Amino acid sequence: MGTQTPVEIASYRLPVVIERVNGSYQATSPALDGFLVLADTLDEVLALAHGVARALLEAMQDKGVKPSLPIEEVRLPTQIDVLVPA
Repeated sequence: MGTQTPVEIASYRLPVVIERVNGSYQATSPALDGFLVLADTLDEVLALAHGVARALLEAMQDKGVKPSLPIEEVRLPTQIDVLVPA
C-alpha cells in the first residue's frame, strides 16, 4: 500500500432499509425524512441510493435545514463493507 498521507472527510452515515415491494425494490431511511429510492432491481437501488441521499441533503442545506444525522470524520485510508448481490 505504501506510505500515504491520512485524509479526513466529514461524512453522514445513513442507515438504509431495502425492501421488496410489489415486485420492485424500495430503499428508505428512518434517519432522513424524504429519502426514498424505487427501482426494478437491487443493483439499481444500490446504485441510486448515494445520489438520492446527497441530493436530499444538499436541498436541505440550501433551505437552511440541518439534518438530524451526526457528522462523522472518516479518516482515509479506511475499510468499508460493500453489498454485492450474489
